[in-house]
Amino acid sequence: MARLGLERNVVDTQVLDRTIARLGQAGVLLPTLAQLADPTTIPDVVRKRLASVDPDVADPLNLFRVHWFNDAARNGLTDIPDYVELPSELTGVKARIVLALGNRFPMIRAHKVLAAYGCLVPRLVTGQFDPGHHKAVWPSTGNYCRGGVAISRILGCHGVAVLPENMSRERFDWLDKWVVDSSDVIKTPGSESNVKEIYDECARLDSDADNIIFNQFCEFGNYLVHRTCTGAALETIYEAITGDRPGSKLAAFVSASGSSGTLAAGDHLKERHGTKIIVAEATECPTLLENGFGEHNIQGIGDKHVPYIHNVMNTDMVAGVSDSDTDRLIVLFNTEVGRNYLIERRGVDPKLVADLGNLGLSSLCNMLAAIKAAKYYDMGPDDVIVTLATDGAAMYGSEIDKVVKRDFGNRFDTVAAGETWGRSLAAASTSDLLEMTHVDRKRVFNLGYFTWVEQQGVSIEEFKVRAKQSYWDDLLDLVPAWDEMIADVNAKSGIAKKLGL
Repeated sequence: MARLGLERNVVDTQVLDRTIARLGQAGVLLPTLAQLADPTTIPDVVRKRLASVDPDVADPLNLFRVHWFNDAARNGLTDIPDYVELPSELTGVKARIVLALGNRFPMIRAHKVLAAYGCLVPRLVTGQFDPGHHKAVWPSTGNYCRGGVAISRILGCHGVAVLPENMSRERFDWLDKWVVDSSDVIKTPGSESNVKEIYDECARLDSDADNIIFNQFCEFGNYLVHRTCTGAALETIYEAITGDRPGSKLAAFVSASGSSGTLAAGDHLKERHGTKIIVAEATECPTLLENGFGEHNIQGIGDKHVPYIHNVMNTDMVAGVSDSDTDRLIVLFNTEVGRNYLIERRGVDPKLVADLGNLGLSSLCNMLAAIKAAKYYDMGPDDVIVTLATDGAAMYGSEIDKVVKRDFGNRFDTVAAGETWGRSLAAASTSDLLEMTHVDRKRVFNLGYFTWVEQQGVSIEEFKVRAKQSYWDDLLDLVPAWDEMIADVNAKSGIAKKLGL
């Protein structure tokens, strides 16, 4: 499988010329990564036009909403990305646990649309993807392929979603409405952990030169857009909530492994604040913890492999979380009985309880990993852990119904709510945690050999060089190079001039 996304020069001028013409015809102005990192730099004329654009339609201007600073209505900007801070009454720890809300993103209500744009735009501006000719193939366990399909619609090209057949019904319902043809949704065997089957399908599709695979697991645009944009957004939240508490420390950043793009935000935070990087994974599939395997239902976090863009040697801890806990907690947080229990029996503020609907399954995984890490490191009230609510519970209504039927005899009552609180939240322990030594990091790093060198054809030299932090830091030079090329494309397409820029 080809890995692209490191080019800083035009690869095919003819493809680029056709792409520029198409962008001009479609009225597409491309945002720079700098603008997505700091939306206040988006031109006023664009921001004014955005005010009348529905955030859930395939309008080209919605590309300028692919950032963390959208308000709750997703039609305005906030100075600080929307977040939820979980109180000790809920978490049982003194540390401040803060989740940035991914359901503020446009079109898919999940932050993976940022990853999709980060993977696509380098290909567009270097002449590697022709939206008038190529199909864009988006391998995913759910949200990334939705983001890719949404952006494909904006470009007027075919977007093909490849995802496991057992993902939530809501994902497929959304895809059915957005793809050009029903055949553009390809269901692979298995569920969340079956990434290898996704790769196999992409290898088949890759045999057709008209298909371009945007493999988020090895696209460095995914890494760079999160290090640049998500890292800056989380830092903004931290600085805002600690301005009156000078003794605060940005102690840890938590993210599930997934494609490892989001983990790049940890590299930014560690460089700036010395923040620990904690990777969450399902205990049912303990790939990083034990070189293990299995199946799980924490939708959106992958597993059974080490992504190529995971900067393993900069990782401080692996935290295992059970899908039995995330399954039960999404019921507790999103049913009337469960919410009443939290308010009346646990004293949790009703406003905070209402905000828990912003947390989907992988968000709950991040929350539990943060709680476990806070207990392990004996963190106090001046320690801040930042993480992400990658999507909201709205994407899992069918999963909630399944869990209620399977685990609670089709009846979730106050007793079940209390049992869920005690078992899945209050009992969160320091088990299934690995504070990584240098040897541990090398073990996990070496595990990636079997996927990327043996299966995907990466050279051993390319594989090994990623063990150096300087390799990842040097990648940052690509961002201003890409932004300069984006500006050039916008100028040549004529859209910048048409908007008066």
